Amino acid sequence: MRRREFLGLVSPSLLVMFGLLVFPLYKTVEWSLQQVNYGEAGTFVGLDNYADALTDPRFGQAVLFTVGISAVVVGVLLVGGYVLAVLVNGLGRSRAWVLGVLLVSYVVPNVVGATMFSWLFDSNFGGVVNYLITQLTGQEILWFTEPWANRLLVGLNTVWSMLPFAMLVILAGLQGVPAEVVEAARIDGAAGWRVHWHVIVPSIRGVLTFTAIISIMDVLRMFDQLIPLSPQAPQIGNESIMLYIYNIAFQDGGQQLGLGSAVNVLLIILIVLLLSPFIRDMAKEARQ
Repeated sequence: MRRREFLGLVSPSLLVMFGLLVFPLYKTVEWSLQQVNYGEAGTFVGLDNYADALTDPRFGQAVLFTVGISAVVVGVLLVGGYVLAVLVNGLGRSRAWVLGVLLVSYVVPNVVGATMFSWLFDSNFGGVVNYLITQLTGQEILWFTEPWANRLLVGLNTVWSMLPFAMLVILAGLQGVPAEVVEAARIDGAAGWRVHWHVIVPSIRGVLTFTAIISIMDVLRMFDQLIPLSPQAPQIGNESIMLYIYNIAFQDGGQQLGLGSAVNVLLIILIVLLLSPFIRDMAKEARQ
């Protein structure tokens, strides 16, 4: 391929990446060092926005909530996705139909799915799950105002919406495992969970790492599902980092765009730190 043809093919992609990624990232870093009011030029304040964010207990609670729910949900997604993928992989002609049904929760927009999911626990809308739990235990759980009950509700919804993606990726990995390898392990005496733990899981380690990376990024960016599921998130300590950024930059009667940009930069650093072990592991496996 000639150099002119190469530049002609690559240039549109570079322009799109610069316009949609590099320039917004540059403006975010620039505004994080300024006090910014809408429609006015920013005033340079150095690292004051970062100091304000790091000394705000509400930001610390948002980080704790986001990282905690990310760890739990990603663990459930990997285990649940693997089990579900194994079950679906064992199906015959019905596999396509089952996959179609399972993927419904993944293709529904987050805020729509979360609203429908909240109705299961809201007595004002019938609340089937809430009704059954009340009948069994004799106690009514306040899913939207009790901190831990609400965290469980948010976690269940996140798993419900993201499990089909984890299952689909892991299913693709399972179908790439040679049948001869599994058969040889069984001839050598391995059976049941030992085949999965010692043969299949190591064979799809890269797929599991990829699933973990995508899942962590998605859960760390949790935002819109909290609107219907946790209407009192800031008051009960269930505010995600993204919701915190939205509230301080656009809500709460303030125009703290500089502070919101500083938290955005801190979130990017947090994502890089959390993903670095997985990316390093993936790169190491690719070199082998």
